[in-house]
Amino acid sequence: MWPQLCCLMWLNAGRADWRAIDQQHTRMVKNGAVDELKKCFGARMEFGTAGLRAAMGPGVSRMNDLTIIQTTQGFCRYLEQCFADLKERGVVIGFDAREHTASGGSSKRFASLAAAVLISRGVPAYLFSAFTPTPYVPFTVSHLGLCAGIMVTASHNPKQDNGYKVYWENGAQIIPPHDKGIAAAIEENLEPWPESWDTNTASKSPLLKDPYQDIHREYLQSIQQHCFHREVNKCSEVKIVHTSVHGVGHVFVQAAFKAFDLRPPYAVKEQEDPDPEFPTVEYPNPEEGAGVLNLSFALADREGATVVFANDPDADRLAVAEKQPSGEWRVFSGNELGALLGWWSFQCWKQQQGENKASVKDVYMLASTVSSKILRAIGLKEGFHFEETLTGFKWMGNRAKQLLDQGKTVLFAFEEAIGYMCSPAVLDKDGVSAAAIAGELVSYLATKNTSLSQQLKAVYDEYGYHLTKNSYFICHDQNTIKQLFERLRNYEGEESYPKECQGFAITAVRDLTTGYDSNQPDSKAILPTSKSSQMITFTFANGGVATMRTSGTEPKIKYYTELCAAPGNSKFLNKSISASVESDAVNLHTSRFLSYKSLLLFMQPLLKCSQCSSIKTIFTESKF
Repeated sequence: MWPQLCCLMWLNAGRADWRAIDQQHTRMVKNGAVDELKKCFGARMEFGTAGLRAAMGPGVSRMNDLTIIQTTQGFCRYLEQCFADLKERGVVIGFDAREHTASGGSSKRFASLAAAVLISRGVPAYLFSAFTPTPYVPFTVSHLGLCAGIMVTASHNPKQDNGYKVYWENGAQIIPPHDKGIAAAIEENLEPWPESWDTNTASKSPLLKDPYQDIHREYLQSIQQHCFHREVNKCSEVKIVHTSVHGVGHVFVQAAFKAFDLRPPYAVKEQEDPDPEFPTVEYPNPEEGAGVLNLSFALADREGATVVFANDPDADRLAVAEKQPSGEWRVFSGNELGALLGWWSFQCWKQQQGENKASVKDVYMLASTVSSKILRAIGLKEGFHFEETLTGFKWMGNRAKQLLDQGKTVLFAFEEAIGYMCSPAVLDKDGVSAAAIAGELVSYLATKNTSLSQQLKAVYDEYGYHLTKNSYFICHDQNTIKQLFERLRNYEGEESYPKECQGFAITAVRDLTTGYDSNQPDSKAILPTSKSSQMITFTFANGGVATMRTSGTEPKIKYYTELCAAPGNSKFLNKSISASVESDAVNLHTSRFLSYKSLLLFMQPLLKCSQCSSIKTIFTESKF
């Protein structure tokens, strides 16, 4: 009976008008749907550095009016502890176009409730009047000097999901210890404050401000500092197709192209307007490649376009594809586009600096530890600094802010999951500015009769080939995930990691869950560690690197592999790269180290463990 009782207690915490429109939980109680009740009420969502992300619906483990109010109450209390001037500075709140008819939840509704909570405590709430891309929130925090920002979005997650993402006063996503402090404050403020539900009164408050028009104008003005070839853009005849994949990106990418004097991209009409049902795609994630981009390819073929841009639903990521001479479409990986945009950022910076070579010592580029090290190779030759951070833009954004405060120049940062920070005005990934800058890159290369694929090959020719193969396994069982990683930590006895993989010797191991790093004199990892997530990296004698980690927002075990070769030492890879210019088969001819089969064989001993039999499900459901 406990799930039903828990549900009734949860009902009593809500308002009568809200309970009347949410019938899901009542139906579950009447039907005795114990399993469903346990999923909804069994455990409260945990607030972490990524904020919250879960399905919309009833219960403490779901995104709904009550859990949004509780979260914002805790966040507000924590802000009150941290900022004496909170009531002078305020908080910005943005939202995407997600909506869940069955539960009555929507991003706009959740954002309005968050504003009501803040206003009830006398805190100015800069609530956007319409949906915006996620990068507009960190931009607003920095531009207006606010204490914090909230973005209600689930990015590219399935349609039933929503999320609550938090930015600190520095314009970057929160990192420890703020996550723990906010989580504790939420637990201490679960009882809804009377005014927290009152969105009508909040909507009339002088503390409620709409920053939409000013921020849209200022953002477009800001990104123009990265437009270096306006005359080329004006004359360019390059045709580009853009899709927002039923998200918010269309209006903003069109405006960004206009700000750069680029030819407007052709919009995929079926996916142009926000639609929370995402009717034309199975998953609204352009990182999935061709399956999401089929409509874009069809439009490009009709219009004679050779390049396709795609944003995810909250427009903080960018995918790019290019038509090859064979007629096939090549979808660039996040690492490949990172190589192109990183190279382009440095070329534009050099052009701007002229003969002032000394300042290159103050230039930095960043990438997450699971992303390609191509920026490191470029930096070694060109003289700028490269740093890697933990996975996620929360780490890159905060590190970028530290460097900027020291007077350094942060040109570019990226993660392999098609996330790019091309401007320090937004200390997070930004698919809108990245689209405009990539559009200028395409236009410039066209004046040289060079394609993106050809330029990528030129980058690898000059700085060394970096071949990557990344993918994931689906796994919903946390016990299986834990057993998998513990098996790797105790491979041939207690506290012993694998020493080889399919004949390739492992020369170093770094475990950022336990803090172990065999490459360090004291065997302690330099990068921050976290026991709440799994992440192990293996370095091989042949120059390869393989990392396995869990996702913080999805039920995935992700793996990342890269094989690097120094300039002039890449003959055994040349054939593969040359072939990739005309097809999307860059990884089909690389060494066995990069093969999916090798990774499965590497993990095969897990199948022999009787307690890990469910790992077979992971293999059969994995994407590769």
